[in-house]
Amino acid sequence: MSWLAQYLGPEGFAAMRLSIWVSLWATALSLPLALWVAHLLARKRFLGREVLNIVVHLPLVLPPVVTGYLLLVTFGRRAPLGQFLQESFGLILAFKWTGAALAAAIMGFPLMVRAIRLALENVDPKLEEAAATLGASRARIYLTVTLPLMWPGVIAGAVLAFAKAIGEFGATITFVSNIPGQTQTLPSAIYALLQIPGEEPLAFRLVIVSTAIAVLALVASEILARRARPGDAS
Repeated sequence: MSWLAQYLGPEGFAAMRLSIWVSLWATALSLPLALWVAHLLARKRFLGREVLNIVVHLPLVLPPVVTGYLLLVTFGRRAPLGQFLQESFGLILAFKWTGAALAAAIMGFPLMVRAIRLALENVDPKLEEAAATLGASRARIYLTVTLPLMWPGVIAGAVLAFAKAIGEFGATITFVSNIPGQTQTLPSAIYALLQIPGEEPLAFRLVIVSTAIAVLALVASEILARRARPGDAS
């Protein structure tokens, strides 16, 4: 990786590593909740279901800066919830990489939920009913029947959320600012370089790296999804 560090420079390489780290955490933390919410929206009928659907998809239509501001007033160090997390668990979100992970997770969450929900809706309930008649518990049915059948959608949702996290800018820079080595992700680094005369070549290198990461993620998603499809051995 030394050649990449030389190609991007110290700050650019640090921004790349932080972006990948933040995106992985955002995706991993979102996935369990996304599976649960997708199940609620696809299979359950309850009061407030449409409200939940709207709340889940709200980050897609709100300006990212508004989302970042809402995170700041909710989880900032002076906000009641932010103070509680800091005093009780030592968890600081505002102006930290942890906050960048939270912002990225929220912005990518709707994409993950939508992909998983569509995959779940395509699972034939008769297969689950057949497993139930054989005495399988709900948990076993979900783990051995439902989840394997919807796995390509889970992979697709996770990759979409990861790619969204890599490219997230507005909510992140509003919530955690643009601190080199601490909260500066690839989009923030590109933005900062474009404000400095003569730094366009380095900004272009970061654009190339960002594009390469996104392409690799999509290719990996396609390969994993194909392998996960029942009956597809290719």
